[in-house]
Amino acid sequence: MPWDEIKSRRFPAFDKDLDGISRQTMEDHYKLYEGYVKKTNECRKLLNEFKYSEIEGNQVYSQLRAVSVDYTFALLGYKNHDLYFGHLGGEGGEPNGRFAELVDNEFNGGLQEWKHAVRKAASAARGWVMVGYDLNDGSIFNYVMDTQNLWAVYNMVPVLALDVYEHAYARDYGATPDGRKQYVEAFFRNLDWAHVNRQLMQAEAARRGAQSTELHETHPVAS
Repeated sequence: MPWDEIKSRRFPAFDKDLDGISRQTMEDHYKLYEGYVKKTNECRKLLNEFKYSEIEGNQVYSQLRAVSVDYTFALLGYKNHDLYFGHLGGEGGEPNGRFAELVDNEFNGGLQEWKHAVRKAASAARGWVMVGYDLNDGSIFNYVMDTQNLWAVYNMVPVLALDVYEHAYARDYGATPDGRKQYVEAFFRNLDWAHVNRQLMQAEAARRGAQSTELHETHPVAS
C-alpha cells in the first residue's frame, strides 16, 4: 500500500484571537489533532508490514482487527479536524454563496430552518455534526457522528464539520448542555463561509466529473 506519511499543518485560525474560543482551547485541541496524525501513520506502518498470508483474522480479537479498526478512528480524527480547523478564523455572519443557495433551495423550511436544524443536531450529537454533500444525488444534509468512525456516509463529502466533543468547549464554557450551546454560537461567529463554499464547489465538481464518466461509459464515442 503506497501510503505517504501524513503531516499535521498549521491553520490560519491559530494566528487569530477567535471570538469566544480561547487560544488555550485551540492549542489543546491541536495537540489532539497531532496525536491523530501520529497514530494514523503508526497504523499505516503496521498495516504495510503485516504478512497477510500468516496473520490471524479473528473477529473477536486479532492484531489485524485491532489495527484496522483503530486506523479508521485515527484517520477520521485527522480528516475531521483538518476540515474543522480549516474553516475557523472567518468573520461568521449569515451563510452565503453557493452553500446558502443550495441549502435554501432544497432544505425543508429553507436556510432559516437549516440554521435551527444544525444547532439542534449539535445538541443531539455525541461527537460531531457534519454537513455533507451527497455525490450520488447532489443533496446536502446534516448528520451526526457519535464517534469519528461511526456513521460515516458513503459518497458523502463533508463541507462543514462541527466538533461537539467536550474538549472543544469545556475549558471556555463548561461541560454542560448550555455551555455547548454557547460554544456552537461561538463556532458560527468564527466560521469562514468562503472555505465552506470552496469545499462545496470541489464536491460539486467531483460529482460532475463522475457523471460525465458514467455518460461516456453508457454512450461510448464511436471510433
